[in-house]
Amino acid sequence: MEDTPQSLRTIVADDDPLVRRLIRDTLQRADITVIAEASNGREAVELALYYKPDVVVMDYMMPEMDGIEATRRIFMQEPEIRVVLLTGAGDEDLGLSGLRAGAAGYLSKEVELGALPRALRGALAGEAAISRQLAMTLVQRLRQSRGDGHGMRPVRSALTAREWEVLDLLCDGLGTEAIAKRLVLSTETVRSHLKHVYRKLDVNSRDDAVRAAQRMRELEGLPV
Repeated sequence: MEDTPQSLRTIVADDDPLVRRLIRDTLQRADITVIAEASNGREAVELALYYKPDVVVMDYMMPEMDGIEATRRIFMQEPEIRVVLLTGAGDEDLGLSGLRAGAAGYLSKEVELGALPRALRGALAGEAAISRQLAMTLVQRLRQSRGDGHGMRPVRSALTAREWEVLDLLCDGLGTEAIAKRLVLSTETVRSHLKHVYRKLDVNSRDDAVRAAQRMRELEGLPV
């Protein structure tokens, strides 16, 4: 006798009502319960924190708040909720940004909708719902990273790619002016990035920020 697929509750977030309907119908045919729908990113965050679904299917481009920022806010408050981002174009850098924001997956809307239920169940089971192309991008980034872990960034992090660049240089012992020169930025811009890094990591000093980066890498089994 075959096992019954695990029950799954989801929220669908997309500003296009036709797309929401197509996704909802596809999921419901696969015995996945759609408990709510959102038409913008802010609404997606509010509904996710209220209903606490297993998975949120999140469009990237939405009004008021984009899908990556909505994902970041959900992950920071309810990390157990899986978020799978959908986009109209297969942009690997965008996908990496989504994963760093806390997404459990990143798929193109061009993927056959019939494969979406399996991807969501995989995300709930702890698998990454990503394309083979994005997986290869991750492999290439890993190969390019230094052996000491510098530049290897935890997948689930609230920091943006630029903020990680600043934090990596901070871990190397560079000061504000040296970081600005290395990244070809103004010192004021670097200070602004550092302020955001401190706030997101809930720290008050450079030493604390470096230690927080080391802890995040240790939690994901990355070298420090």
